Amino acid sequence: MNFKPWKLSLLAALSVSGSAAFAQTTPQKSIELGRYNEARAALLRQGGSNETSFELGRLYQMRDMPDSAAYYFNRISLNPKDATTMVAAGRAALAQGKAAEAQIQFDNAVKATKGKDAKVLTMIAQAYAESDVKDVSKGLSYVEAAHKANKLKDDPALMIARGDIYLKQENGGGEAMNSYDRAVMADANNVLAYYRKGQLNVRSRNYNEARDAFQKAIALDANYAPAYNALAETYFYAGKYDEALSNFQKYTSLAEKSSDTDAKYASFLFLTKKYPEALVEIQKVLAREPNNLTMNRLQAYSLYEVGKNEEAIAAMDKYMKLATPEKIIKEDNVYYAKMLAKGGKGEQGIAMLQKAVAADPTNVDLQNDLATAYIGAKNYPMAIATYKTKMKGQGGLTDQVLLARAYSLNKQYAQADSLYGLVLTARPTYAPGYLMRAQANYGMDPDSKQGLAKPYYEKYVEVAKADPSKYKDGLVEANSYLGYYYYQKGDKTAALPYYQQVLALDPGNQNAKSVVDSMTRSKTATKAPVKKK
Repeated sequence: MNFKPWKLSLLAALSVSGSAAFAQTTPQKSIELGRYNEARAALLRQGGSNETSFELGRLYQMRDMPDSAAYYFNRISLNPKDATTMVAAGRAALAQGKAAEAQIQFDNAVKATKGKDAKVLTMIAQAYAESDVKDVSKGLSYVEAAHKANKLKDDPALMIARGDIYLKQENGGGEAMNSYDRAVMADANNVLAYYRKGQLNVRSRNYNEARDAFQKAIALDANYAPAYNALAETYFYAGKYDEALSNFQKYTSLAEKSSDTDAKYASFLFLTKKYPEALVEIQKVLAREPNNLTMNRLQAYSLYEVGKNEEAIAAMDKYMKLATPEKIIKEDNVYYAKMLAKGGKGEQGIAMLQKAVAADPTNVDLQNDLATAYIGAKNYPMAIATYKTKMKGQGGLTDQVLLARAYSLNKQYAQADSLYGLVLTARPTYAPGYLMRAQANYGMDPDSKQGLAKPYYEKYVEVAKADPSKYKDGLVEANSYLGYYYYQKGDKTAALPYYQQVLALDPGNQNAKSVVDSMTRSKTATKAPVKKK
């Protein structure tokens, strides 16, 4: 079953299932593990038996190749004395979306066994579980019939099929989990049941429970690579990127070697911000599949992230030519806009972002990107308008800071000062806020005659001195301003300690060094310091 508990837009084109490196395994187990090439080769070696054709049909259905799946299911000739042949015919119809025709074949199989063969009924339930049929009522009716045929004992395979069917419902997670729990109770060593429990917990964002379920699956079968893959994704969503990457590397060491596996690894490296390493893997895939859409996308993104902007633009141009309109995602427009802006084509970048915002007007991240692009193009009024549209009067502290900075850039210092006041009232220990408010006030008092920036630079020094290494540049700026303020007031005694503090923070600061030297020499004519804000 191609169940994906999560879907990142960057990875939407990938549907890599897990796999494991078993020296010897059955084709059925290989299909469960996503080792499709291995399973196909083994099945073809077995010849043209009904069982082989049935498993080949399942294999192609798992790979989303319905016509090939139907072909192999239909290679099994109908036999009125063998209900499994009717199940195969039903699966052929189901694979091609012919639900009514499938129902006829499944009903014939039930009649042929008088509704008492649990194996046949379970096979039909599994057919619905592994199909794209959204209506779960038919599938569940066969689950109940199989359960009765089993004399109400929980069969692990049937319970897993029951859970998989319930997962097709938007609110079916509770019954799905109940089904997987029942499978575990019936067989405490059922690896697939634990794996499914983990997947469902990821979908519900219960990451601790998901981790425990995947780790249990691995404890039962150390080679069960799907669990490593899923565990890596779980750690990724929990923000534990080192653990995520180590588990994914374990997955790749066990997985069936294929372009899909390499592509997934490249994507995972990109998501964990290992861009140079991602490029190596991306280019491996593109050497074999030059038109792989997702890899072309990530190649452009990664080139931008490592600073190769011209190459990134060329790669993005190629990707845009390959992608059909429905394959374009919002991140494409955002990245393309950033590339164009960095390449001196800001207006084109803004046009791309405007298009993205128009397509998704509630996306606040896109609005931020558009405002940033306006600032990059020095179109501050439009940046302000964009932030105000995003906030709609209800913006959080971060939004207020961004809007205030845009006001400052547009020399609307009074508006910026007012917003910074709101931010600092809400977060009085927010050191950068005092620095930015000081800068806005300096904009209203560039000669420092009124000392409008003075109280805010003083407060910044007070708050930031707890971590001078973190706030070094701001402390240099604040002390330089305060030193100059007192110097131009004629109070050199008050000015001196501030310039000395600048030198303590930045020993190479020539302006401070000159002023300190002049003030500590004998009372000769002193050189006026350069004004610093």
